[in-house]
Amino acid sequence: MDFDRTYADYIDEEGVTAIKELEKKTGKCLLAYYTPPGPANIDPKELQKIKELESKLCVRLVAYEKQ
Repeated sequence: MDFDRTYADYIDEEGVTAIKELEKKTGKCLLAYYTPPGPANIDPKELQKIKELESKLCVRLVAYEKQ
């Protein structure tokens, strides 16, 4: 996976390499956050809308509170 550093300009090449190596070792896709966002508080109606969109787009959505 190519690493897009549009917003992650604080990660240098050594950091990118370390992330890619760990992804290879674990077989997992890793996401790096400078400051971890807080998970969103979602009411049942919002959750249903998210699930419907996930199903429609065949993706997994993750909701965070706006910073």
